[in-house]
Amino acid sequence: MTKKLMAALVLFFCGIAVGRAVQPASKVYEMRTYTAADGKFDAVNARFRDHTLKLFEKHGMKNVGYWTPSEGPLVGTTLIYILEHESRDAARKSWAAFSADPDWQKAKAASEANGRIVAKAESVFLTATDYSPIK
Repeated sequence: MTKKLMAALVLFFCGIAVGRAVQPASKVYEMRTYTAADGKFDAVNARFRDHTLKLFEKHGMKNVGYWTPSEGPLVGTTLIYILEHESRDAARKSWAAFSADPDWQKAKAASEANGRIVAKAESVFLTATDYSPIK
């Protein structure tokens, strides 16, 4: 192999490596599951419908989808949703800004005037596989 060819190959592979290094990190997804307090499922859905989705978007969280179980013991008590974030760090910053937002605090206080409406909240961060249609 000539020195010229060797140099060209080194530059080519370095270019590939640099290109991969500067590509943005994959987005992360957060799956959250909320269990409503007894008799408060409608209030949970109303708060999301009327306030929360807009506030998530305001703070950089993309609403991917919202679901409720259609059979089994979780019917009428459980809300499952997925948010998209640019990164885990972006998620932390978005959640901090959302929590401090006066509009959120007002909506939360109003929806909980007669007691808490969420009994349990769980969060799992997900990374799309290389074969997932959502990347």
